Amino acid sequence: MNRRGFITLLGGAAAAWPLAARAQQAGDRESAGQMPRVGWLWSGRSADRNSSDFSGFQQGLRELGYVEGKNIIVEYRFGENRIERLLNLASDLAGLKLNLILAVGTASTKAVQQAAPTSLIIFMSGDPLGAGFVTSLSRPSGNLTGVSQMTLSEKWPELARELLPSVKRIGYLWNPNDARSTVSFSQARRSTEALGLEFGSYPVERPENLDSAFAAMMGDGVSVLLLDPAHPYPTNWPAVAQLALKHKLPAISEIRDFVAAGGLMSYGASVFDSTRRMAHYMDKILKGAKPADLPVEQPTMFELAINLKTARMLGLEVPPTLLVAADEVIE
Repeated sequence: MNRRGFITLLGGAAAAWPLAARAQQAGDRESAGQMPRVGWLWSGRSADRNSSDFSGFQQGLRELGYVEGKNIIVEYRFGENRIERLLNLASDLAGLKLNLILAVGTASTKAVQQAAPTSLIIFMSGDPLGAGFVTSLSRPSGNLTGVSQMTLSEKWPELARELLPSVKRIGYLWNPNDARSTVSFSQARRSTEALGLEFGSYPVERPENLDSAFAAMMGDGVSVLLLDPAHPYPTNWPAVAQLALKHKLPAISEIRDFVAAGGLMSYGASVFDSTRRMAHYMDKILKGAKPADLPVEQPTMFELAINLKTARMLGLEVPPTLLVAADEVIE
């Protein structure tokens, strides 16, 4: 298993600049009365500031020498796990005098695009082409660019069988109304069937439908659960992790935060690194670059995380091959 890939598509020169020099440049903007002001929109909770979505961006700011209140102002808006709030929050940001807006997630990006269609927007999105944010990954040609969070769902069935060789039926929990979920669903189904395993579809559009979906899985004899990262799941990781434990289902997704919340395993692109890279895009645009000239960046870091405490609660012994390949093991 390829634990990590590092392919620098953008920003090599900026990453090499001494931190002090970048901080000095940011300080020069402040002294000149040009302190940048940016917006940041995420569907998660304001209390979840230790999440990868938030902490990655904070790390990016530090790397570039930005200090909030000193040489940059960030207007944060949190959806508090309610997607329906995003448009109002985006409209709020649109009414401010901002240099640009950072939108974390496809739903946030759509809200900002609707509320502030002429603003410069930096996104993190699973499928920016499919969502219509850009016409080309290499030449966005509009006022949006950012980081694509590609899915690796075709690898999850392989992990499921390595973890539990006796698995016969795999269940896929997903949101059929999400474009990226449709792609992830198709990839996972093809991979599952190629392994000679049964594949079950369990669509869920709202959190209140999770209980019935788990009941259906148990009735169908599902022995491993694959969890798509689209809404409503990212804002309900703990609830899904607890339901999986309750039903003795090993659960695999792509987000490390799911494993931290009690899920068994995750394998996917690093959200922390993607939101960190958003800060680097911000820096380029604040320095005069145009979104249309900045190619959408593909993920370059992938991580495997395993929760051994959850494995013990499920009565599972994680194979040594997976433990050796893991980037993070939660004891």
